[in-house]
Amino acid sequence: MTLPPAESAPTAPTAPTGRFALYAPEFAADPHAAYRYLRRTHGPLVPVDLAPGVPATLVIGYYQARRILNDPLHFPADPRAWEKLIPATCPVRPMMEWRPNALRSGGAEHARYRGANVHALDRVDQHGLRALVEKVADGAIDGFRAAGSADLLTQYSFPIAFSVLSALLGCPDEIGQRIADGMAKIFDTTNAGEGNRILSQAVSDLVALRRLHPGDDITSRLAQHPADLTDEEMGQQLVTLYGAGIEPLTNLISNTILKILTDEEFSADLHAGLSTVRDALDAVLYTDPPMMNYCISYPPYPVDVEGVLLPADQPVVISMSAANNDPALTEGMPAGSHAGNRAHLAWSTGPHTCPARSHAYLIAETAVTHLLDALPRTDLARPLAELTWRPGPFHRALESLPVTFPAVHRDAHQAAHQGARP
Repeated sequence: MTLPPAESAPTAPTAPTGRFALYAPEFAADPHAAYRYLRRTHGPLVPVDLAPGVPATLVIGYYQARRILNDPLHFPADPRAWEKLIPATCPVRPMMEWRPNALRSGGAEHARYRGANVHALDRVDQHGLRALVEKVADGAIDGFRAAGSADLLTQYSFPIAFSVLSALLGCPDEIGQRIADGMAKIFDTTNAGEGNRILSQAVSDLVALRRLHPGDDITSRLAQHPADLTDEEMGQQLVTLYGAGIEPLTNLISNTILKILTDEEFSADLHAGLSTVRDALDAVLYTDPPMMNYCISYPPYPVDVEGVLLPADQPVVISMSAANNDPALTEGMPAGSHAGNRAHLAWSTGPHTCPARSHAYLIAETAVTHLLDALPRTDLARPLAELTWRPGPFHRALESLPVTFPAVHRDAHQAAHQGARP
């Protein structure tokens, strides 16, 4: 079931509390119809449930979102007062609970954690990173090139995000697989407690390994930083980096490929040289960002925002997807035209702006470009309407991205690549 068009005044998925159920499958199936409905019925601030019995305010107005993201005094990121009201079994708690890292801290602690992260990230060799992505992409494509079909989410986007991030963090595959498994469970909010346990143990193992055997990687640089992070603090920085680096990056690559395969006008402009893969990425970051709703804050006392009193110690969630498409922002802009415009909130803004966005852009752009060059005649294997989006209040994530293309056997590909006649 999907939400009907906004014009038909749909019956939205409603929780027993009467609030909008952001966790419902109907929302995942067509979030933009939901945002249009909510904007008409509630305005820029919407009462929602993130999980059964977990109330929050969803901010769908662009200018209201910017105000909140740039006001850490009234909208701090520390959730510890909220946590006292939430059971440990709550499915969204692992995505929202306090951790000693930059994402969930403010003031001096935030500056300390963020400084260590920026130091470690800024020393990544961008040329080496591009070469690494190309190498991983080549290996992934070689694995399905001869089949003439593939699930690009599980066979391309995820392997690139997983392998590249593991290499940057100096993480062996065995530990990385456990981290990815735990992170996926947390994002899906279906078995989040078990996911949190798996993730915590895996990052602890990675910290111990790199303390004992440092290398030229982000984990080792965090360990050596003057902030003198404890083992727990080290592990929680890695949780943030993996949280931002596997699921969202996988979905950014997949959602961008989907746009290119299904938007005929954009695809034509791309092939004609009138648009670029970077433009496609920005279009997706506007309309279907991999993190639709996040950037959570917890007002320590009631705060009035344009006549709406936001309760103390209740989550305020920014809908990057809805805010990016706020008519107050997009009025006068041609429909679907975001080329060269990066005013979107997909990377957040203010003190918690993503410090790795240049890395994410490079990885995603290289991955998508490499696929288009290797398999230029790729098509969806099923109609767009038959693709399934994973439910959950936070992410915009496909279940799969099945495609077909003319099969190319490895020997023929190698001969063509070497300039010989196959």
